[in-house]
Amino acid sequence: PKFNKWKQNAITVASGNEKGQKLNQRNSFDGICIDKNKNIFIAEYYNHRIVEWKYNAKQGLVIAGGNGEGTRMDQLKHPTNMIVDEQNHSIIIADYGNRRIIHWLNRNQQILIEHIDCFGLAMDKHGFLYVSDWKKNEVKRWKMGEYNNQGIVVAGGNEKGDQLNQLNCPSFIFVDEHESVYVSDRDNHRVIKWRKDAEEGRIIAGGNGDGSNVNQLYKPQRIIVDHLGEIYVADWGNDRVMRWCEGKEEGETVVGGNGEGNQSNQLNHPNSLSFDDEGNLYVVDYFNHRVQKLIEMLEADEAYFKEYYKDACKKYLKRIVPIKIWLEMEIDITGVEISRL
Repeated sequence: PKFNKWKQNAITVASGNEKGQKLNQRNSFDGICIDKNKNIFIAEYYNHRIVEWKYNAKQGLVIAGGNGEGTRMDQLKHPTNMIVDEQNHSIIIADYGNRRIIHWLNRNQQILIEHIDCFGLAMDKHGFLYVSDWKKNEVKRWKMGEYNNQGIVVAGGNEKGDQLNQLNCPSFIFVDEHESVYVSDRDNHRVIKWRKDAEEGRIIAGGNGDGSNVNQLYKPQRIIVDHLGEIYVADWGNDRVMRWCEGKEEGETVVGGNGEGNQSNQLNHPNSLSFDDEGNLYVVDYFNHRVQKLIEMLEADEAYFKEYYKDACKKYLKRIVPIKIWLEMEIDITGVEISRL
């Protein structure tokens, strides 16, 4: 059988209760990120706040907003995404409803960019800030600390459309180490990649109309690109998370795809993703009011090997062939003896 990279029965690690304003509830999760301590940061769209869930916590802690919907400096209005700086404990927030990018540092606030219909945020290795503007159908870039300008268009900016130099309601974005910008081109049902200084993008996922086939997406949301260049997409309308390899015409379902529902192997309109430093996958399960954690298969399969090979297992897993490679190659090794490894 074909192995997926994660166990398909997820664990709920945030909320899972009915929607609401209490700290163990939520009201429309949007952006999510995980820090090195496995703390979960969530933008709560309708609760107008950013909440941190400590590892294994039963409820969250408000770290930005939470003072009702409004335009004051200490308020947010429909936040959609954020960037967390662990070193100085600050957060950059896409304050969607207030049309601004705002910086929170120890409860002190500073508006970085105003009058922008922001949705997605990303930052590259040089500290440049990228913002998607869903109304102007473009992605812009600013140098950190230099926001008193119009920014530079790095994707789209050629009115709404479905040509390769156009976008249609861009939402989440991702920037890789080469400063290529990946855009979740939501209403074109595709993910498009713009290389640095390119005049048009290249479709790397979807782009075949809205639908549920393996070559289609339906209103894609959050995207993440891993160190192997594989693209993970929260396929909102299809209740699944897809993985695409650049250059391939089809993707594969890695999570969900079992129909809309609230079981541990189901999703109901996933809209955001994040990985922790162990490779576990976190999915915002929008209409189920929860964040789901999917354990990387490596953990389960090491236990499986220990049962057969006892203490020798880890030695061979680490020194000979990583189990990830076996999984990707789909090789059946259940009957292989240690001497042959």
